[in-house]
Amino acid sequence: MSVVTSVSECSVHNCSFNHDGCTAVAITVSGSEEHASCATFIDTSISGGLPKMLAHVGACQRSECSFNHDLLCTAPAVKVGPGAEAADCLTYTHA
Repeated sequence: MSVVTSVSECSVHNCSFNHDGCTAVAITVSGSEEHASCATFIDTSISGGLPKMLAHVGACQRSECSFNHDLLCTAPAVKVGPGAEAADCLTYTHA
């Protein structure tokens, strides 16, 4: 794997890292076998992250995802949004 996967969209409005896109340096995808959640999600009044950063997927703990290779995401891009939890990886596909 020679590139990292970008977070192309985040529609979780109450995340401290979402300011016209994800401003975290990288996110971690976790969750359960039924869905994958964004473990970087934080709901506080503090604005976090960098001012102009497009986040990447730093680690994916969902080994059963079809895009997971060696705990890294191989999807072209991921979308994060409300799902089973407040912030889910909407690109997750069970293999």
